[in-house]
Amino acid sequence: MARRIRARALARGHSPLEIAQEIHEQCGPLFGTSRIKAHRLAHGVALSDIVAQVKALYEVDGKPPPRLGETLLSAYESGYKRPGPEYLHYLCAVYRVEPDALDYQSPCICGRGHAVRPVAASVPQPREPERRPAQAPDTLVGAIVPRAEERPWITVNELRGPDRADGPLSTDVGEEDIVLRRTLLQLLAGAGVALDGQFLGAVDNLRRKMDDTLVGATVSPTMLDQWEETTYGYGQQYQATPSLRMLCDVLLDFSEVRRMCDKRQPVELQERLCRIAAQLSGLSGLIMINLGDHRLARSFFRTARTAADETGDRQLRAWVTVRESLVPMYYGDPREALHLARKAQDLAGRTPGVAGAMAPAVEARALGMLAMRGRGDAAPSARRALVRGRSVFEQLSKSDTSDLVYGFTERQMAFYEGDTFTSLGDHKHGDEVLSHALTLYSPTDRVDLTLVRLDRAMCRLHAGHPEAALTAGQEAILDLPPDHRSDILVHRARQIGAAVSAKHGEIPALKDFYEALAGPWITSPTKEQPSVPPAEQV
Repeated sequence: MARRIRARALARGHSPLEIAQEIHEQCGPLFGTSRIKAHRLAHGVALSDIVAQVKALYEVDGKPPPRLGETLLSAYESGYKRPGPEYLHYLCAVYRVEPDALDYQSPCICGRGHAVRPVAASVPQPREPERRPAQAPDTLVGAIVPRAEERPWITVNELRGPDRADGPLSTDVGEEDIVLRRTLLQLLAGAGVALDGQFLGAVDNLRRKMDDTLVGATVSPTMLDQWEETTYGYGQQYQATPSLRMLCDVLLDFSEVRRMCDKRQPVELQERLCRIAAQLSGLSGLIMINLGDHRLARSFFRTARTAADETGDRQLRAWVTVRESLVPMYYGDPREALHLARKAQDLAGRTPGVAGAMAPAVEARALGMLAMRGRGDAAPSARRALVRGRSVFEQLSKSDTSDLVYGFTERQMAFYEGDTFTSLGDHKHGDEVLSHALTLYSPTDRVDLTLVRLDRAMCRLHAGHPEAALTAGQEAILDLPPDHRSDILVHRARQIGAAVSAKHGEIPALKDFYEALAGPWITSPTKEQPSVPPAEQV
């Protein structure tokens, strides 16, 4: 049908853009033909022709051949995958259209238009029928590589500016690494580092590159055993290392893993590498929760899901899902946390595993929060969820109960139980369980240890001692070194102040409490923070 549409349209003198629109309008409802596929059919060429054209453009720009192949291009046309910014740029250059013509709303990275511009009107000249124009619209793809001075796109070197044009290309040598290493050096030197737009942009760009790599990679990593040991080592360091410092370390290794995905590998090695990518991405999402950037946390968990799907491991997918449930748990809607926790249980199935034990505990915490908001059936459901979680937890192996990130430890289970009892109003039982949890945590497990202390402060509030609750919450934060006072901990402490205000009004101790929390801490740039210390601290 597309061939007939094209033939008739060419006979009527239609342009490739108009032909593509006709093909999409007539074939789309019948066969689901996408706009990007309609453009290829409008030119009457095969997948291999488009791939060859893209590779030719890479060669003209002095860049190494891309990994784009017929399979990946077919995935774009089927809607299963989306081209990254660079591939989208070259596809737009091949078809000489803007991204929206291919059904992609994001602007092109080159900042210039790709669409063919109409030639300015001129005085008509006698036509010589035996001569054919050098570049007729219907032969666009066959003559897509123009001379350098006629190119409607710009190279990566041109994007970097004249002062850096002679340097190495920035598409894959790690501009993000430069930002991360500079931040890490500043942290090691003891300098104050703010989470600015450049840093978070580099973080998100690195995550996007991993997404692009996972789309089409058959890779060949080396020394996978060492990478797996490094990945699990981060689980031991997670609580003890300041969040921003930890993020730099993790993402530098994450960047290296992404570069390893540029080489081919056997299937079994690819699965191991995707597992490492999922774990590092999930860990990055946890760190972004601590730093208070919910958007980037969600993005990293999406990347982790993409990598986990490549492994086919339901337990890994369940771990990613239950860890993602902590985003709405601490910053959003407990109903969403409840939904994700139950989804993680479905993924985990009946096989005892980390997610199978942690997901019911998260479900219980979410139900406890809903019980505080007046949901009548939440309290008994929360207690039943704790019983299920404890039952699965007792079946876990020693390795599963010894890691705070990739496992689920006894101290975490006690923390979740105590938090649930506290939310249910059983402050006496909650305080007992939380006190037990404190004895299990190491002094270096700063995040969970502080969250447990803040929960105990909430128990004192429920017991009718608001001043004692504020004092305990303030001490929990101030006992932390400044670089460990991440957004999640300060946010949790502020919730205590809000609960005191709602229950007892603006008592005098509240002012001192909020002033103590007004000092500098590590937070997201979307959060307001004082640029200078308050007058009382100067």
